[in-house]
Amino acid sequence: MKVVILAGGLGRRLRPLTNDRPKAMVSICGKPLIEWHIYWLKKYGFNEFILLLGYAKEKVIEYLGSGHRLGIRVGYVVEDEPLGTGGAIKNAESVLKNDEWFLVINGDIVTDLNPLYLVDDIRASNNVIASIALVYMKSPYGIVKIENGYIKEFLEKPVIEYMINAGVYAMKSAILEYLPEKGDIEVTTFPLLAKKQLLKGYVYKQVFWKSIDTIKDLEECEDSLKTLYPDYCGIQQHTSNRT
Repeated sequence: MKVVILAGGLGRRLRPLTNDRPKAMVSICGKPLIEWHIYWLKKYGFNEFILLLGYAKEKVIEYLGSGHRLGIRVGYVVEDEPLGTGGAIKNAESVLKNDEWFLVINGDIVTDLNPLYLVDDIRASNNVIASIALVYMKSPYGIVKIENGYIKEFLEKPVIEYMINAGVYAMKSAILEYLPEKGDIEVTTFPLLAKKQLLKGYVYKQVFWKSIDTIKDLEECEDSLKTLYPDYCGIQQHTSNRT
């Protein structure tokens, strides 16, 4: 069971943290983002990873090596120029074409959703090539409710009714025929598959999900992970002996 991680992004909005490293190597709770992906996916039985690299590739390769230290196997596919998300996956065709299916993860998200539901989704549908994880959107701003001109309520960054692409995909190898040599999968392949009814979406509720686009996102994600995974973040838990 292979996991493909798109880890070649420049991370311009995370500068200066990405001046000398890709976004996948930005630290969260003292561990690079790529290690959080591995920690999450190992819990669901995934131990073979293909990393799609570009910018500052040597930083990732130096850190992970063969993957033995983290109890996984790691392979690398490098793009010589930016190919977009679709082109990067297409560039790995030689190592993916013989697999029945594989997972693809955007390298700039942190989540705890169960990816096996996506796999079940495509396995249960003979005519489906891929399934996208969907999560409900959390407003980046506080919401104000008003009635007859009077303020009724303030809601701090609530979850709203719209769903967004969570950047986690289960794909059959047949998708390789639909991928561009260069371009983003969200712009090229997915709209085409949707038109042909070859694309499904699985809705996740009550999961943690965060996209790491800015330093503020990074700080918010770290605060959340300290609460969700204190041990992995190196936070000591204190218990009281009082009764």
